[in-house]
Amino acid sequence: MISYIIRRLLWAVLLLLVVSFITFLMFQVLPSADPALLRAGRNPSPEVVAAISHNLGLDKPWPVQYWIYIKNLVLHFDFGYSYQNNVAVRTTIFDRLPATASLALGGAVVWLLIGIPVGIISAIKRGTILDRLAMGGALLAISAPVYWVGLVSIYLFSKDLGKLAPIFQGSGQYTPFTTDPVQWASALILPWIVLATAFAAIYARFLRANLLDVMGEDYIRTARAKGLGAKRVVLKHGVRSAVTPIVTILGIDLGVLLGGAILTETVFNIPGIGRLAYTAITRGDMPTIQGTVIFAAFFIIFLNLIVDIAYSFLDPRVRY
Repeated sequence: MISYIIRRLLWAVLLLLVVSFITFLMFQVLPSADPALLRAGRNPSPEVVAAISHNLGLDKPWPVQYWIYIKNLVLHFDFGYSYQNNVAVRTTIFDRLPATASLALGGAVVWLLIGIPVGIISAIKRGTILDRLAMGGALLAISAPVYWVGLVSIYLFSKDLGKLAPIFQGSGQYTPFTTDPVQWASALILPWIVLATAFAAIYARFLRANLLDVMGEDYIRTARAKGLGAKRVVLKHGVRSAVTPIVTILGIDLGVLLGGAILTETVFNIPGIGRLAYTAITRGDMPTIQGTVIFAAFFIIFLNLIVDIAYSFLDPRVRY
């Protein structure tokens, strides 16, 4: 296990280097706009642009620029400075991370609490009206775009615009947990539900399909022949094996969301990494875009490593 973890960590470092190189080429070398010109403001003189280019090291060959970028990133965790605000990208991302983490982790709890029970019940009650209603509702939830569900939920249930039942905080009401935990939870309940809608449906369908396959295995029939109760057979033996692919999906989904849930954060005006990336894209702020991409890649790679390690505990048949 230790040797496997070391190999995966080395591969993770290599993947991050590859991602950093690709993003550097995309956002620093290939763009037609001069980064120094973007930093100089309106109607700058050529001397000012040249001075900024020299200070940023943009007058050096791009391999030298990449080496400087990697050295600052590895040694100082420095993503550079925003063109628009002249603020360190690292500081901006860390300021936005608590909001994104609150949204992603809270949404994950909601969709797991909904998707896993629905998937189990649907598999056990296969072919019944309950199964058809659950899978039909899941298909409908998957088909609905997140931004549409978010706007409709704000229109129906937010306190400022709610037409049906104004019981939740609307957009732009996010409060940090350290400031007011109650207000923090109240402002995130609706985004959690909206974010979890499609994910819960996907997890329910995956778990149902996996559990139906597992329940036909020989060791399940052996467990039943030994006289084990139906609940124990399903939960201890069936779900434990069927949930392994779900853990893989969870690791990827959490990694993507921790890198920024752009649609949900934009609809509900949550000051997270996704909203930061969206704003940076609209303004052409290349260092900020580059920093958010590398940050998202780090979460995806790291969480996939955690998932692979968790396999050996969820399924004893897995060996490294």
